[in-house]
Amino acid sequence: MANEPHDSPNPSGRWRTFLAKSREFAPVWTLLALILFFSVYSDSFLTLENAANILNQVALLAIMGTGITFVLLTAQIDLSVSYMATFAGVVAAYYTAGHLPQPWPIVAALLAAGALGWINGVGTARLGIPSFMVTLAMSLIASGLSLYLTRGRILFDLPPLSETLGSGRILGVKWLVLVAALTLLVGHLVLRYTRFGRYVYMTGANPKAAELAGVNTRGVITAVMVIGALTAGLAGVVGIGRLGSATPTAFDGMLIDAIGAVVLGGTSLFGGVGGIPQTIVGLLILGVLRNGLDQVSVDIYMKTLITGVILLAALVFNILFAGRKEA
Repeated sequence: MANEPHDSPNPSGRWRTFLAKSREFAPVWTLLALILFFSVYSDSFLTLENAANILNQVALLAIMGTGITFVLLTAQIDLSVSYMATFAGVVAAYYTAGHLPQPWPIVAALLAAGALGWINGVGTARLGIPSFMVTLAMSLIASGLSLYLTRGRILFDLPPLSETLGSGRILGVKWLVLVAALTLLVGHLVLRYTRFGRYVYMTGANPKAAELAGVNTRGVITAVMVIGALTAGLAGVVGIGRLGSATPTAFDGMLIDAIGAVVLGGTSLFGGVGGIPQTIVGLLILGVLRNGLDQVSVDIYMKTLITGVILLAALVFNILFAGRKEA
């Protein structure tokens, strides 16, 4: 019959479906396009050795990005993660130089980072301060603590475990890549198969509805802030082993790349949409882009500009098509 719903297509509904599908697959198509482009213009790009290089380059971002994914899924932001990574690395090296028995320097580093994350969570969830402002202040606190502990010096006494995980190999594969893969896997399992993971999505998608359903949204936000801090701390502890030293500014520059990789993959800045698979795609996009630009004839002074333009385009797409909630 002419009056039946299936005979009267809804253009606006189809348009929303199209946008949803576009958002879902756009990062994958972007990744494939970049791989194809650089494969054509560089003979050395599509090789196993270069693929391993890309994985090595994004491994620290992957560890940090796992926690950022949790934070963004609750519609929050953490601008302090890279500074926490630096702080955790400094704490691990500081206590190693002070002859604290192993592995306690690493434990102290992770606990210190987790404590700062808990403060971020309390400030955001309990006191109602926007996470942007709380974590901005925390970035200064973490940076100041790093400078205080090092007195501006470089620390070379590192935990043996940090050196192994940061620079060692097993069966030809870097431990750093394996740690990143394990971190991503654990994050995915938690988000996909646990009640807490469902609460994270519910909190980000509609916090009021989540509260009516019995979800402690304040507790969830505090928890994801702690998770973000712990993964940042892990990145810092492993990262100093990769660098061979701990400095008061070692990982401060990773913030934009870490958040950018998560957003590039399609995780919404407005919460409730995304996950670890999307973060992996975003990491690969950023890694392939950076690696590929190093192998083709691009003005060295244009590489950062090109990366920034692509990141901005992803942010615009995220906001226009992915992050809006239905009224």
